[in-house]
Amino acid sequence: MNTNYKIRVLFFALALIFSTYILHAQEDKWQGKAVDFSHGRLEVHPDKRFLCHADGTPFFYLGDTAWELFHRLDETEIDTYLENRREKGFNVIQAVILAELDGLNTPNKNGDRPLLGNDPRKPNEAYFAWVDKVIRKAAGKGMYIGLLPTWGDKVDVQWGTGPVIFDTDNAYTYGQYLGERYKDFPNIIWINGGDRSGGGRNKDIWDAMAKGIRSADNNHLMTFHPIGAETSGSWFHDYDWLDFNSCQTGHAYYTYDIFEKLIAGDYNRQPTKPAINLEPCYEDHPVRGQPEGVDLWFDESNVRHALYWSLFSGAFGHTYGCHPVWQFMAPGYTPVGGVRNNWYDVLDLPGAWDLIHARRLFESYDFFSRQPDNTIILTPQTESKDYAIATKGDGYALIYLPHGNSVEVSLEKISGTKKIKLIWFNPRTGKKTGIGAKAAKGSFVATPPSSGKNNDWILIMERY
Repeated sequence: MNTNYKIRVLFFALALIFSTYILHAQEDKWQGKAVDFSHGRLEVHPDKRFLCHADGTPFFYLGDTAWELFHRLDETEIDTYLENRREKGFNVIQAVILAELDGLNTPNKNGDRPLLGNDPRKPNEAYFAWVDKVIRKAAGKGMYIGLLPTWGDKVDVQWGTGPVIFDTDNAYTYGQYLGERYKDFPNIIWINGGDRSGGGRNKDIWDAMAKGIRSADNNHLMTFHPIGAETSGSWFHDYDWLDFNSCQTGHAYYTYDIFEKLIAGDYNRQPTKPAINLEPCYEDHPVRGQPEGVDLWFDESNVRHALYWSLFSGAFGHTYGCHPVWQFMAPGYTPVGGVRNNWYDVLDLPGAWDLIHARRLFESYDFFSRQPDNTIILTPQTESKDYAIATKGDGYALIYLPHGNSVEVSLEKISGTKKIKLIWFNPRTGKKTGIGAKAAKGSFVATPPSSGKNNDWILIMERY
């Protein structure tokens, strides 16, 4: 082997080691369990804007969408997936018992179907024992399961596989069975619905299922997962079983309009209930509704826009999704919705890592005082694709700039201080860079360190 070749090989090896080091240095993994269950069960906070544990500890809902979890993965794959999500700080995994992708008639990896004769009154014990096992695995990592009793096609088939199997009577019976079975599990959040309308004939069935669960289980919170561009508040806001509102901004929108309509809309409903986005645009998902010949896919920048537009509009947490992951796409399965990758190849996409920075940011400030406040931003916001948005709490304010554009901000919105400390927060890395302190009067023109696509920034303003 000649000397020049040896040098080139050595250089390549060193470059690979260095790049790997840089990559992993940016991946600041979550240490320990995602949630400490010793703080007690989840409750709605007294101010009705947030969730908390029984002892008053804040709960930042950081969810991942894994609809086909019980249906398509074996035990080894379950362990791989859950550990990957734990190290990214996810603390809720959203999964469906009666799964979307022919979940009634195609057995799970153990060869079991969920119902005998597709009768909701006849659950298959082997299948539900598997569901129990997966839920307990999640609990061992400090993770809740956002548990959907069924996908919506079993109530209203529309574009799904079905078949429709529910009426009000058997929906109540099935809900009662689930409530009795899971009432003592420490890590359940009930998610009624399943990408469907809560109106018309559907309304009575979803209501019956929720009441069936509630007849046996008053230990866990419950919400409703609606069809795209809709919210649970449209149908069930005043229902006792709906503890918090959930919306789906969906897979056709990438401007602020839909977040203003759904998140801000739910935030302002009366009586007050917490609000969250349970299904925003998914990473590695085609953008729906594009003109023929236009090929757009949601990426990590879209993930972060949805994340911060939701949170700064008043959401108490957020849910991530990745198109190949929710369906656990793998060789042998029919691709759904234009999926282009296998699930195990995209677990570490940039957007999946970026959410941990939001969790750490919000948990580092006074949690329950946070509220939307766009009066902090003095520059008129007229462009929905680049909508700057602000939130504030006791002693701090945060301003999100989706593309790093300069804005003028008021320095007079944080009470009880003569000076304001200014900091840049990088939502892609979680790193902070100090700007300095300013007198708490007048305004400040904030110009981020970089701008353009994938160059979003958060300006932090702190009481000095």
